[in-house]
Amino acid sequence: MDTILICKKIVVRGRVQGVFYRASAKKSARYYGIKGYVKNQADGSVLIHAEGKKINMQQFINWCKEGPPHAWVESIEVNEAEVKNYKLFEVKY
Repeated sequence: MDTILICKKIVVRGRVQGVFYRASAKKSARYYGIKGYVKNQADGSVLIHAEGKKINMQQFINWCKEGPPHAWVESIEVNEAEVKNYKLFEVKY
């Protein structure tokens, strides 16, 4: 069923800070109808909590593997997370 919301915790590693990864993730999330947030981590990674329909989630995860043009994604870790019913997708600081 594609109407059921799923939530993923995504950790992206590589050159993903200082390359507009968060802003681009927000734009991509909105395009795919994903709600949640994106945040830089102290270790240089980017943390994303993403919530949406299964088919949209896979498309968003595929985008996360590439990121914006100046990013270099070394690895991506995707885990199940609890649905929080986010209202929008935001950049957290």
